[in-house]
Amino acid sequence: MNAFLDIAVVGLIVAWAALFALRRLMPRTWRRGLAACANLLDAPTRPAAMRRAGAWLRPVSVTGGSCGDGCSTCGSCGPAPATAPRDEDAKPLVFDRHPRSGAGH
Repeated sequence: MNAFLDIAVVGLIVAWAALFALRRLMPRTWRRGLAACANLLDAPTRPAAMRRAGAWLRPVSVTGGSCGDGCSTCGSCGPAPATAPRDEDAKPLVFDRHPRSGAGH
């Protein structure tokens, strides 16, 4: 019984960590999955309790977004910066090897 409880607790911790990482690192995928679950629960043929759960799970804004949420729809990131003009007088760095001093090295 104790081994089963240990395995269940470790499994819950791993599942929680995976969901947390998914939510934090892939917010758009998280919202899409959450919206899919909410749509399944909020079907007209479902009982009222399941519909309330679906409405509660529904993300606030599936199409909208804010800065840093990974939606890439606001356009606030702007275009990539233009490369600096090449300086014609610039010379590449050249590193010369110095001979080792002393016979023992």
